[in-house]
Amino acid sequence: MAKIGLFYGTQTGNTETLAESIQEALGGDGVVDLYDVADVEVDELSNYECLIIGCPTWNVGELQSDWEGLYEDLDDVDFQGKKVAYFGAGDQIGYADNFQDAMGILEEKISQQGGQTIGYWSVEGYEFNESKALRDGKFVGLAIDEDNQSDLTESRIQSWSAQIKQEFGL
Repeated sequence: MAKIGLFYGTQTGNTETLAESIQEALGGDGVVDLYDVADVEVDELSNYECLIIGCPTWNVGELQSDWEGLYEDLDDVDFQGKKVAYFGAGDQIGYADNFQDAMGILEEKISQQGGQTIGYWSVEGYEFNESKALRDGKFVGLAIDEDNQSDLTESRIQSWSAQIKQEFGL
């Protein structure tokens, strides 16, 4: 079994592609197991001490539908002692008032269950009004905007992956 479980939800395939890029940046499938949350039971999150959670913000500040279906069940998972990194996909121009909200909603829930958030990301270079994913002036994880800044996606993934590799102790 790989050291990291990466659980993502996807509507259009963008978040899946991001998950695959992050897996590759961290060393491939020998290091990171990928799971589409549409196909998992919530207790599978318990199999890893290191987790990566990926979720696009959907509609106006909502969780992607597969995560929405698992959201209440997260209460049944003991995240105590687990390190958890987050990444999200969103549109900072079209949805400036709730950019990356889904990432923040999941981080808040998992933190309440004992998960230790790692992988905070600077807001520098983004233009938005509000986000539920902000803690102490930083995003709770990697914020990706494929709609408006796709040219920055690869470098952001590489930089963030190097950061969380250290924070995971790999």
